[in-house]
Amino acid sequence: MRADFPGGLPAHFLTPGSSSFTDLLRAADPELLPSGRRSGGELPVVPADAIRHGTTIVGVTFTGGVVMAGDRRATMGNIIAQRDIEKVFPTDEYSAIGIAGAVGPAVEMVRLFQVELEHYEKIEGHTLSLDGKANRLATMIRGNLALAMQGLAVVPLFCGYDFDSEGGRIFSYDVTGARYEEHSFFAVGSGSIFARGALKKRYRDDIDPNQAVRLSIDALYDAADDDSATGGPDLTRGIYPVVVVITADGYRRVPDDEVGAIVEGVVADRKINPGG
Repeated sequence: MRADFPGGLPAHFLTPGSSSFTDLLRAADPELLPSGRRSGGELPVVPADAIRHGTTIVGVTFTGGVVMAGDRRATMGNIIAQRDIEKVFPTDEYSAIGIAGAVGPAVEMVRLFQVELEHYEKIEGHTLSLDGKANRLATMIRGNLALAMQGLAVVPLFCGYDFDSEGGRIFSYDVTGARYEEHSFFAVGSGSIFARGALKKRYRDDIDPNQAVRLSIDALYDAADDDSATGGPDLTRGIYPVVVVITADGYRRVPDDEVGAIVEGVVADRKINPGG
């Protein structure tokens, strides 16, 4: 059906272009993109205590895959805004993203990135390589730079299984969209310095998936011990970190009862040795 007929498709649906959903949305309705929003003038700087912030995310590689874990606390300044927020999301069958920074723009970016990868697969008939996914995410973060300068920064951690190297890989970013590949382990967010310190002491190259999960939970515990914005495990309410494992078999979220059992072991050990 021609675009100039009543009820016809708009021209951007009929014009050959890239396989990027973001590019299509930019042509069709750019104001639907987070970076395309307009408020009728220059955007004001947003006070840090007026928006929800997500905090600490860790990634740990093991032989044959990668683990990603995130605490559950969101803050607004010195206030705990939410105790059970989820900050780790699947982006496709073999990758995941964890968000730190302003929660609203971060969740929007995650949803757009999920559609971006699905759209590419439908158009091209195959999935992007892990490097390609990491590069697409870098472009999206770069598009959020104007909002980041207004106080709505998004700093994700991206992990996935790479079929070329047959192992897990970790990518970090800064607010300008620069992409960095990390090796063995990494953490982002306000408690990241403490989480990385914990992982540095305990990480070994030959760990298995179960050990990687335990290391991730240990690191988040240490982060919560020293960073007020990072939430520790809440045994009373049954709120535990979100932990996912990605291997050649795909993405798997570790069930809460399994995570809870590991958390109880960590807490029991810390009663004996609080410093870990």
